[in-house]
Amino acid sequence: MKNIPNPVLFPLIAMALPTAALAQENGDEAAPPVSMEDSVFAGDYLSVGAGVAISPSYTGSDDYVFNILPIVQGSLGGVEISPRAAGVTLDFVQDPAQGVGLDLGVSARLRSNRAMQITDDVVELYGELDRAVEVGPHFGARIPQVLNPYDSLTIGTDVMWDIAGAHDGMVVNPSVTYFTPLSQAVVASLSVSAEWADENFHDYYFSVSDAAYAGPGAAPLTEFDADGGGFTSAGVNLLVGIDLDGDVTNGGLGLVVIGGYSRVLGDAADTPFTSIRGSKDQFLGAVGIGYTF
Repeated sequence: MKNIPNPVLFPLIAMALPTAALAQENGDEAAPPVSMEDSVFAGDYLSVGAGVAISPSYTGSDDYVFNILPIVQGSLGGVEISPRAAGVTLDFVQDPAQGVGLDLGVSARLRSNRAMQITDDVVELYGELDRAVEVGPHFGARIPQVLNPYDSLTIGTDVMWDIAGAHDGMVVNPSVTYFTPLSQAVVASLSVSAEWADENFHDYYFSVSDAAYAGPGAAPLTEFDADGGGFTSAGVNLLVGIDLDGDVTNGGLGLVVIGGYSRVLGDAADTPFTSIRGSKDQFLGAVGIGYTF
């Protein structure tokens, strides 16, 4: 699985149907709220599925590749399970029936940026990188009933460190997500996110050295030394989820469609891998299908 530039993609895929357990309007008249006690999400539940995503070959690339992506999300024994980009988050604090809910748990992900699927012939000659395994705390808050009785605003942050000896650095992923049902069968989410990383991360992924070049003749790219820690990207995703039997509260099959845009920043934008061989503008598209029980 390759690196997906925006870290909010998978939690959005999985939350589209379960968090819509309170349906909004049906036709011209507002439908009464559906009690969580009457929905498939009242106790333990699990959502499983798969999606197809098209995204840049590496962070900063202007070449795009397809990937098959698994989806697993649910609640088991009071522990919320939410996917992350090539990873997962466990939330150990249950939300109250009413009022602001707190998130506190642990996140983990596999980062495969420039570890595979390098489609640029020049960048490929600078070698593949090792995969990073990032682990750390997750914390945030969910504010319900922001603009209507059924929507929510979620603010969260993942702080993770590489434990696999790849970039040996720290990554911080803040995000803000607004969710609302559009009907008994359709929900939507708009998410804004960013990524900040420390000096080790920047040096590993964005520095360019002639010594790393393994091709014929002189190295084609100018050497580049990353300046240090800072933001690497910021972006926005729009998600639409559709329940196939017209009722999000009873589980079953559902579809998700996502479109996203992000802009690489700082060293991620200035590295020749982006400025010469790639693009600062990064686009993302995904379609997924899942089953909730």
